[in-house]
Parts: sequence; structure tokens; C-alpha cells
Amino acid sequence: MKPGFLLGLILSLACLALALTSFVWTPFDHAAMNIPEKLQPPNATHLLGTDHFGRDMLSMIMVGAQTSLAVALVAVGIGMGLGVPLGLAAAARAGGWLDEVIMRGNDLVFAFPSLVIAILITAVFGPGAVNAIIAIGIFNIPVFARVARAGALPLWQREFILAARVAGKGRARISAEHILPNIANLLIVQGTIQFSLGILAEAALSYVGLGAQPPQPSWGRMLADAQTLTAIAPHMALVPGLAIVLTVLGLNLLGDGLRDRLDPRLQKVRT
Repeated sequence: MKPGFLLGLILSLACLALALTSFVWTPFDHAAMNIPEKLQPPNATHLLGTDHFGRDMLSMIMVGAQTSLAVALVAVGIGMGLGVPLGLAAAARAGGWLDEVIMRGNDLVFAFPSLVIAILITAVFGPGAVNAIIAIGIFNIPVFARVARAGALPLWQREFILAARVAGKGRARISAEHILPNIANLLIVQGTIQFSLGILAEAALSYVGLGAQPPQPSWGRMLADAQTLTAIAPHMALVPGLAIVLTVLGLNLLGDGLRDRLDPRLQKVRT
């Protein structure tokens, strides 16, 4: 096991453990305000200090991990659940009108960043974690569609696919039974990368007030609250900032390690 993959696995599992533990235990109530103890630096009582309302930073980081992971996970699920079938359909009809419609639709979505999509959705439905999930999920659809199409196109020229067509299998059945299992490694690696980008996107949306709303903690909103207090309470910015950096770093390293393990071309190079 490579050191980078091991480090990514440890960091990713640590973030997951924080989120799961927060469902049953946190050092303090994450929403309880204690003004007399506000802006305390890390100490024996509050290991990561307190914010401007006296709330325990460690408890907020633990509960905020729920928000970040849930938003990123559901958004990636939306992108993969809708994008992969579209990509497989486009590859199955490569060069046809269906392929053109799907890929030009992907180009249209790519023209609008997730933040712009979130602003449009928020203008209609209001800010919130659900709208952030929808915005990030919509942006993930063309990503997975392109990956699925790119991975599927060469396979349609392989002998085992021609044999399946001779056996009478339709394009949809071939895509599900033969194409999809052979591009699963690409989708898993891309899913890991998009998961880390989803955490960054959620933090960015929360930073500008379009993500999770109070009293639900969010790493992005914690950074927004700290921007005017950095000089007197630097831990308010450092704690959520490090949480985001370490989580995204861990997921990126994990994705690189999975690519090395699942990509047969890299396995041939090593052998």
C-alpha cells in the first residue's frame, strides 16, 4: 500500500468517523451559546477553542462534517445516477442524434458553474442545504456523462461486444451487462474526485450564505463567521479551514490510490 493512498484512507476515515460519532456524542451541544466563554483559544476544556458565541468549535466541526459529507455524497449520487446512463446511451448511439443532444446538453450545463446554478435555484426556492445538493448534483451530471461516454466508446469496438450483439442482445442490455462493469473503475475514481470537489463546493456555497442555514453548522459558514475576527481569534478560521483542507486532501489521495489499483494499464506498467 503506497504511503499516499494510506494517508488518504486515514484522513477520509477520520472525517467519516467524526461525522458518525457526532450522531451519538459531541463534547458540547454544538448550538449552545455561552457568551462569557466566547473567543477562547484551544484549551483543556475546549480542545479547539470557542467561537464568537461561545460555542465549542470541536462540536461544530464534528456536526459540520455531517453536512459536508451528506451534501457531497447525495450530489455525487445524483450526478452518477443520471450522468452514467446518459453517457452510456450517448456511447451506444455514437455519432447519432441522441449522442449530439446529450453531449450538447452537457456543454450547456458546463457553461454555468455550480455557484451560478445555486444562485438561480436560491432565487426561486431560497437558500438551504437541499438547494446546494441540487446545484452541485446538476453540475456533476455532465462530468459523469463524459467519463462514461469516453470509457464506453472504445469498448463498443471490442470482440466481446460484437459477440454479444451477434447473440441478439440489445444496446441497453449490452451497456448494462458488459460496458458498465468494464468502466466501473473509471467511475469509482471519478466519484472520489467529485466527492472532494463537492465538499469544496458546499463550503463555498455556505460561505456566501447559499448552503446550510443556522443552526446547522457548516464548515463554509464557520469560515464566513471568522473572516472579521481573524486578528483576535485566528483559531476560528484555522479550525474549519484545516478540516476542509485535510478532508479534500485525503479524498484526492484516496482517489489517486484507487486509480493506481483499479486502472489495468497502470497495473501492466508496474508488472
